[in-house]
Amino acid sequence: MSKINKWLVGAGGLLLIAVSVTSLTISKGSQSALSAVNETYEDLKIFTEVLSVVEKNYVEEVKGKDLIYGAIRGMLNTLDPHSAFMNPEVYKEVQVDTKGEFGGLGIQIGIKDNRLTVIAPLEGTPADRVGIKAGDWIIKVNDEPTKDMTLLDAVQKMRGPKGTKVTLMVQREGVAEPLVFTLTRELIKIESVKGKMLDDEIGYIRLTQFQEQTARDLSSVLRKLKESKMQSLVLDLRNNPGGLLSAALEVSEQFLPAGKMIVYTKARDGKKEEYNSKGIGGSDSYPMIVLVNEGSASASEIVAGALQDWGRGMVLGTLTFGKGSVQTILPLSDGSGLRLTTAKYYTPKGRSIQNTGIEPDIVVKQTVAKGDLPPVIREKDLDRHLKTEGEMRPPGKELPEPTQGTPPSSEVTEEEDIQLQKAVELLKTWQIFKKLKPVQTSEASR
Repeated sequence: MSKINKWLVGAGGLLLIAVSVTSLTISKGSQSALSAVNETYEDLKIFTEVLSVVEKNYVEEVKGKDLIYGAIRGMLNTLDPHSAFMNPEVYKEVQVDTKGEFGGLGIQIGIKDNRLTVIAPLEGTPADRVGIKAGDWIIKVNDEPTKDMTLLDAVQKMRGPKGTKVTLMVQREGVAEPLVFTLTRELIKIESVKGKMLDDEIGYIRLTQFQEQTARDLSSVLRKLKESKMQSLVLDLRNNPGGLLSAALEVSEQFLPAGKMIVYTKARDGKKEEYNSKGIGGSDSYPMIVLVNEGSASASEIVAGALQDWGRGMVLGTLTFGKGSVQTILPLSDGSGLRLTTAKYYTPKGRSIQNTGIEPDIVVKQTVAKGDLPPVIREKDLDRHLKTEGEMRPPGKELPEPTQGTPPSSEVTEEEDIQLQKAVELLKTWQIFKKLKPVQTSEASR
């Protein structure tokens, strides 16, 4: 049996859940499939011809493996932005993503208009402290131009041992000259769950990523909040780029009854795979508001979509990122790996999130008193993104598109956080109405 790893990828390139399946086969009865394979092998003759000519005649000596790796990268670059080839070093590097700890700068990046673009800096990291902002274009890493650099190659060049330095040259919209930042790599240890009481009755939990320990940490935080007499909850998924699918499932089932579908995936051949809740914490019925924005992606959208579809929580904020595809990681014989988009995922009611995102029940835009907000970057803005599957919005319903995004939380105080304040206001109103009791009218006063 060959092992194939199936993952989901978030806005920041995070990788998700591994499973084992049997080796791939082609049906003997499928003549069209066999014909396509034969045609592919015919085309490979051209590739071997070019490889031979380059190795023999190029002005400088080149290694055959470097040429083949470059050709594979080029092939994957014709697909969607989440499919990629990983050399052995990069393949090893991506294994640390789900652990929530690595040496680096703390930047979520993507490719937009063929340029390496900052999706968002992670709060409290070197990138956040030096002032790198969402929407910045990284044009050089240590004097190496990023033009035509793959996303995984860029990640590899920016990561490294704690204490080492890396220089980024950044172009920012509205700034004439490029900005140069010299950053010292740190151990980026992401605390994926943070919780507190906002007042005597309202709990607050922020999920920053979906990692191996996220569900366990969430369970612990929820228990403490309940011990503090929590009557309602704000679940903050803003600027959460995603992570492990397994963590998204385990988080969702802490709020849903057993047997409720959380998400399902569908491949090109129409094969459907469902993921249902085990109902670990589904007996709770306290009011709940889920905060989302354009930085809520992938696993975040799975959770928000499931809670919204089952009426377990009200979604508030702005339209999410729109990352609705599944990637499969295939280990290759030389230690390298292939990440290939193989399916799309859907909410329990059958909504495809790809490019459309999760629409909030209540749209609330974030604003700040000073400075400009970063531009909005979503899945549909990335080069070579997968097409939207049908129109999911009801006829005549148009969601207002914000022209600017949400500022990093480090730049907004709790009092300035309009989305959070609106959520608190709604939960307080809910509690007030729940406590109201109708006046009992006596027979004598009728």
